Amino acid sequence: MNPEASNKPWAESCDQNRQPILEVLRQEFTEPGELLEIGSGTGQHAVYFSPELPHIVWHPSDVAENIGGIELWRREAGLSNVKPAVTLDVAQHWPDRQYDYVFSANTAHILSWPLVEKMIAGVGDRLGEDGKFCLYGPFNRDGQFTSDSNRRFDQWLKSRDPFSGVRDIEDVRDCAENHSLRLAREYAMPANNLTLVFQKISP
Repeated sequence: MNPEASNKPWAESCDQNRQPILEVLRQEFTEPGELLEIGSGTGQHAVYFSPELPHIVWHPSDVAENIGGIELWRREAGLSNVKPAVTLDVAQHWPDRQYDYVFSANTAHILSWPLVEKMIAGVGDRLGEDGKFCLYGPFNRDGQFTSDSNRRFDQWLKSRDPFSGVRDIEDVRDCAENHSLRLAREYAMPANNLTLVFQKISP
């Protein structure tokens, strides 16, 4: 797909990180099921991952202003296992159903920490028994940046929005545990990122 040839939104980072993320999803999302993607953004990830994971029914979502762009990608791709994008505002509006899997990329450092907490709470509410949540992005460890590039990225984020920033793994883990989600695995990713895998546990 050539984004220059259409009005579809396009993010370079999606093309850069999609293959390493796919390798993780192949390992974690092995059984047939329904998947909610939180913060689908442009829609690029949905149309790239879904043909490679044909046993998954992919449900893209984002805030209202991004739905149109996601739909451009979805309709052009014509994939039977990608459903129409739905509006999801982590603070107040979630789909009223459960999912087997949840995936989100590059959201935790964009949202304010109270909204990250609401996102995790919503995931805990909507994941079915033994469901999995994969969260991709940059993270700090023990309150420390894991690379100079992540430190610079955090400074850039805060210059745009002082409530955004690279989150600590420990804070995310503790919040998840409060919502019946256990940090099961971490995958090291290119560009000093991680994919955190959480498993739904009985409360």
